[in-house]
Amino acid sequence: MAHAEAPPTKPRPRVFRALGRNDPPAVVVIDGNEYALADCLKHDSWAATGIYRGPAGKVVCKFNRQQAIGIIPMRWLGRRLARREHGLLLLLADLKHVPRACGPVGERLRSGEVRVLPNAVAHPYVEGHPLGRGERVADDFFDKLRATIEGVHARGVAYVDLHKRENIIVADDGSPCLIDFQVCFWPRGAWARIWPVTAMLRMFQRMDRYHLMKHVIRCRPDLLPPEARDIDQYRPRSIRVWRRIGDPLRATRRRILVLVGVRKEGGRAETEHAPEEAYRS
Repeated sequence: MAHAEAPPTKPRPRVFRALGRNDPPAVVVIDGNEYALADCLKHDSWAATGIYRGPAGKVVCKFNRQQAIGIIPMRWLGRRLARREHGLLLLLADLKHVPRACGPVGERLRSGEVRVLPNAVAHPYVEGHPLGRGERVADDFFDKLRATIEGVHARGVAYVDLHKRENIIVADDGSPCLIDFQVCFWPRGAWARIWPVTAMLRMFQRMDRYHLMKHVIRCRPDLLPPEARDIDQYRPRSIRVWRRIGDPLRATRRRILVLVGVRKEGGRAETEHAPEEAYRS
């Protein structure tokens, strides 16, 4: 007997969309130039991200959370996330394989004036594609990516999100580009010098190195001697602890999205009504 097909998923309700009922602006203004929305890459609970075209080419604009959660306002969070990610892009501006920050993102009002959007951050679009599962990249790809991660670490930052292949872009020239610095661990001021925070920074940086090695083993194991191809030897103890915390939270989030009809059974991101660009293929 044929199995019934799973019902199609439906669009996210506004509480699971960073901008609620709204979509990214059709036109934004950056450095006095207008850029038109060409494609919405994703719109999840944290941010809506789109590609815009304008006089200087294509840029990526991220619009962080504005939608309230019940009676709890979230605009403050959107402003904070945008300000923080813009600051990180400025901090990492001398790293070759990190995109540069654009100027403030605004929208033109009917009066002709430009209103800055405090929840938005932008950088030039990198022509390329997300790192594929098991993709055979250039011989020097991971050397360049490793140097970039080391540069991030040298500035007192842990990337944290390196396990996601969609955050590693394979540029058209074959080089890597690291994007999306939303969840980086970046302690500053007096907090950066106290013991628990410095220990957390080192822990997250070890996890970055582990995830980098995992990508190397999956994509270019031929670059390593046979005895160095077992990922278990690189796994820090913190990964096991982190998974005990993170895996149940992630599973709960997926179950909620399935329960409200946003994702199909299993909760995989590509089953959404409008999956992010990295999962569309």
